[in-house]
Amino acid sequence: MVSAVLLAAGSGTRLGLGPKALLPFNGAPLIEHLAGVLAGGGCSRVIVVLGAESRRVRATANLSGAHVLTNPDWETGMGSSFRAGTAEALRLAPEEPVLVALSDQPGLSVQTVARLISRGAPARVSCAGYRLENGGLKRGHPVLFAPQLARAAAAGARGDAGARTFLAAHPGLVDLVECGSEPDGLDIDTPADLILLKRPLPSSGPLPGSGPLPSSGPLPGSGSVNGPGA
Repeated sequence: MVSAVLLAAGSGTRLGLGPKALLPFNGAPLIEHLAGVLAGGGCSRVIVVLGAESRRVRATANLSGAHVLTNPDWETGMGSSFRAGTAEALRLAPEEPVLVALSDQPGLSVQTVARLISRGAPARVSCAGYRLENGGLKRGHPVLFAPQLARAAAAGARGDAGARTFLAAHPGLVDLVECGSEPDGLDIDTPADLILLKRPLPSSGPLPGSGPLPSSGPLPGSGSVNGPGA
C-alpha cells in the first residue's frame, strides 16, 4: 500500500486567480480531480496539504475521501508542506511508501500513478519521467519514496526546494520511470500554462516504456517537468 501526499498550499500569486487547487478541470476543482486520480491509481490514502485560502478550498472542493490538513507555515515555501504531509503520511502508516504529487499538474493520470507504484522498490526513489520530442526523458512528478527515504528527504526540506536537495545529493538512489509525454508532466506556473487545462483527459491505454531507467544525475528544476521540487 502507498500513501499519497498532494501538495496544494500555494496561493497562485503568479496567475492572479487564487489558489491553483481551485482551477476548473474536467468539471471540478483541479485539486478534487487530482485527489481522485491518486486514489484511482492505487494510493491507499490521499493526504492533501492546504495553505493559502484553506477554508475556501475546503468549502469548494469535495475532498471527503481524503485526509486534509492545513500547513500554517505555507508561506515559507513548498518545503514546509512537504514536511507536514510526509510526517502525517508516516504517522498514519510508518512502513508505507510515500508518493508526492503536485496540485497543478492536470496531465497526471491514473495510469501514471499505477505505473509508478508498480515500479517502486525498497530503499529507492522512483520519479516519473516524461518523453521529450528529442527522445530524452525529463524527470518530474509524482515522486515515490521508500518510507525511510521519505523521512530523510523531509528532514532536509527547506524553502521552495522540497526534496530537491536530498535527491540531488543522492542520485544513485533515484530510478526514472517513463510515464508519458512531456505535456503530461507539465504544471501550471504562468497564465500561458492555463492552456493545459484544455487538454483532453489522458487515455486509459498502456503507458510506453518497459521499466525504471537509471537516473542521469541530480534533479534540476523547481517542481515542473524539469525536475521535482517536492
